[in-house]
Amino acid sequence: MLPVGPSSPPTDEITPGDRDWREDAACRGVESSVFFSPDGERGTARARRQSRGKQICEGCPVLVQCRDHALSTGEPYGVWGGMTETDRRRHARRLGRGEHRPLEPRHPRPTSAGTGDAASW
Repeated sequence: MLPVGPSSPPTDEITPGDRDWREDAACRGVESSVFFSPDGERGTARARRQSRGKQICEGCPVLVQCRDHALSTGEPYGVWGGMTETDRRRHARRLGRGEHRPLEPRHPRPTSAGTGDAASW
């Protein structure tokens, strides 16, 4: 998710000619309220909003970069890279326990023209 709202943008220096991953984000131009909760939001309203944000992330060409940014900076708020605040906390706890289970891929792997089994991916 692009940093629009309660969080401030990362201050990485971008030189002319460099292309920033945020320029290609599917959420670019989407109202930040889809990704960040208003004060007092709870229950089904929160779940619906988060679901809408995650749906936008699903087709994003820079999902991995966004998610990696949120995880590496400890982004405390919002939906980033298809992960909610709770998703990121769970992931951090698993890492803290020494679990190094990879994150679920957000985009299905294409099957090859071969047999279609995992070895042909």
